[in-house]
Amino acid sequence: MRSLFLSLLLVGPLWADDWPQWFGPQRDGVWREEGIVETFPEGGPKLLWQADIGAGYAGPSVQGNHVYVFDRTLAADTENPENPFDRGKIPGKERLICLDATTGKEQWAFAYDCQYTVSYAAGPRCNPVVDEGLVYILGAEGHLHALTAENGEVVWKKEFLTLFDVDSPGWGFAATPLVEGDQLICLARGEGSTVVSFDKKTGAERWRALTAKEPGYCPPTMLERDGKRILLIWHPEAVNGLDPKNGNVLWSIPWEIRSGLTVATPRLVGTQLFLSCFYNGATLLEFASLDQKPTVVWQTKRASERRTEHLNTIMSTPVIVDGHVYGNCSYGQFRCLRLADGNRVWESLQPVVGKEVRWGNVFVTPHEDRFFLFNELGELGIAKLSPEGYEEISRAKLLEPNGSDMRQRDIVWSHPAYAKQCIFVRNDTHVKCFSLKR
Repeated sequence: MRSLFLSLLLVGPLWADDWPQWFGPQRDGVWREEGIVETFPEGGPKLLWQADIGAGYAGPSVQGNHVYVFDRTLAADTENPENPFDRGKIPGKERLICLDATTGKEQWAFAYDCQYTVSYAAGPRCNPVVDEGLVYILGAEGHLHALTAENGEVVWKKEFLTLFDVDSPGWGFAATPLVEGDQLICLARGEGSTVVSFDKKTGAERWRALTAKEPGYCPPTMLERDGKRILLIWHPEAVNGLDPKNGNVLWSIPWEIRSGLTVATPRLVGTQLFLSCFYNGATLLEFASLDQKPTVVWQTKRASERRTEHLNTIMSTPVIVDGHVYGNCSYGQFRCLRLADGNRVWESLQPVVGKEVRWGNVFVTPHEDRFFLFNELGELGIAKLSPEGYEEISRAKLLEPNGSDMRQRDIVWSHPAYAKQCIFVRNDTHVKCFSLKR
């Protein structure tokens, strides 16, 4: 039986072969293209092209024949701190590069001066968002730009630090903005401005809402069910449902999250909403109606980092299939839980790095009856996931992990883009395009 999760996501109009924003065309992390490989050929997928880029955590976005990559270049004779947690004043530029999706050749680039004060100063975190001829970028220090997608001309811009009179969050502004109708909705910071809506064409402010000490890193998310749509904002003090038209708060569930680490995109399945984070674990909420305050079905009890009870994610978003949750936990354990009660069914170290490692990460993307898994070693796997276990079909190395985390290991922490029957992946020096055509 096809999962309720996947079947709900597969109904309705199908998008073309684009990946124009965080989590794809429908912002749900599902890849819907047909004609994709069942297993990799000997030697792995064919490399179509690669291009030189700077550092960053932002994944590529693909629209039409353009690939947009958001990166950072350091000023001359400047280095990032040896300890990624250190914060200083590091000169450099943030830059959006537009590449030809067929050849990888640069079409245009837009750059601006940007002094970094954040921890993990490698580069921007938010994916470019492409919509109706514009591309939106939100940098790590709160520089928001709307550019023409064809040639990179500035249409409008904002600077959050001055606009809201705030400092940058510890790990920078990292929640990719959301296009909702004629609005661009962003996580910002400050009194009454944790979430802010702008007119997507002009940049005029529409509304502000919520106050939290930290905005967190979870992207604004639209939930829809039974003809009702709400804007979900999960910040480190509460899970909130808002009216997207005006920002009015419809309901709020308090949940104090340690270190501001609300990152993973929440998952709505039927009438239930699943959320997971690194220190505080997971919770399952139940809705009678999206515009009414949900009830807590279950929630992780306090536990040590290594003795986690349910699923403690850091960057990746779990997937839910036939009443089971699949995702990686705080030390790289890939787990299957029963959604109904959070009880663990199995765990495996194979999909991530093969051993326990703090913040070990893998991004999981559903495709038809299987899953593509891109881990922090730069490896892409194809697997079946079921309550019986993890069944790997194929695996290939796509690029070298050359970013660095606090543990001084080399990592890739950028979500890939799946488009044009290809995968687009990046590290801190290159973006590559591989064919996944059957």
